[in-house]
Amino acid sequence: MNQQGNLQIGQLVKILKGRGAGQIAVVVSIADSRFVYIADGDKRKFDQAKKKNVLHLVPQPKISSEIVNSLNESGRVTNGKLRHAVKTFLESSEYQAEEKGD
Repeated sequence: MNQQGNLQIGQLVKILKGRGAGQIAVVVSIADSRFVYIADGDKRKFDQAKKKNVLHLVPQPKISSEIVNSLNESGRVTNGKLRHAVKTFLESSEYQAEEKGD
């Protein structure tokens, strides 16, 4: 199976295609093997999660345990938690290193 096929809930992804290209979002649910729903808590709220083809996303090496736990417990996650996960990731060294590599 290709790398995109194994996205996990709570995983951060970089959007390659569409209006949000270049932005970071969080996988909030998995529709099937080809599509996932993503949200960032800011422009794309949890209740309006965007259905994206996994081929248009680049999985990042970070999975937010906070979001996973929240979804497991209540089936939803606050937009604040989504924003926090994205912000923390953007400030982390993993993302900075990738950007400098271009």
